[in-house]
Amino acid sequence: MVPPMSGFSCHALSPDEAATVYPLVREAIPGLDLRGWLRFARRIAAPRRAQREGIIVVTRRPRALPCGLFVYHRETDLARGPVLVAEHFVAVDLLDPAPVMRALIDELDVLARHLGCVAIRAMVLSQASLAASRLHAAGLRLEGETLWKDVAPHA
Repeated sequence: MVPPMSGFSCHALSPDEAATVYPLVREAIPGLDLRGWLRFARRIAAPRRAQREGIIVVTRRPRALPCGLFVYHRETDLARGPVLVAEHFVAVDLLDPAPVMRALIDELDVLARHLGCVAIRAMVLSQASLAASRLHAAGLRLEGETLWKDVAPHA
């Protein structure tokens, strides 16, 4: 996707790479099992769906090992039009995950333009997280609140 810059390269996850990023996803969603992840990732990462949804992975050169990712989908906002929605940000590095997150955030703009989106909506679980602070520094502003409630299944 984006040309390599500052030692990082971003690309869309292919379905056959899904298992390689499972350790990263477990950082964002600790209770997720491998089978559930593979089912989700293989469906959403299908190349025919890339204009609607997918998973972006960042690797550090020269190694091709994944060190960050986010999940995205394109939706139509009633007030704004086409919007890129990104969530489940993960940036892992032993010394400093900030450059990994920077590469992911830079890719948001590239991906939004590629998909014809007029805005980016980033969903993060904690305002204290690295993702939230870096997204804010990159120009994303608080739009409102996302509220969540688990609903028990019908007996």
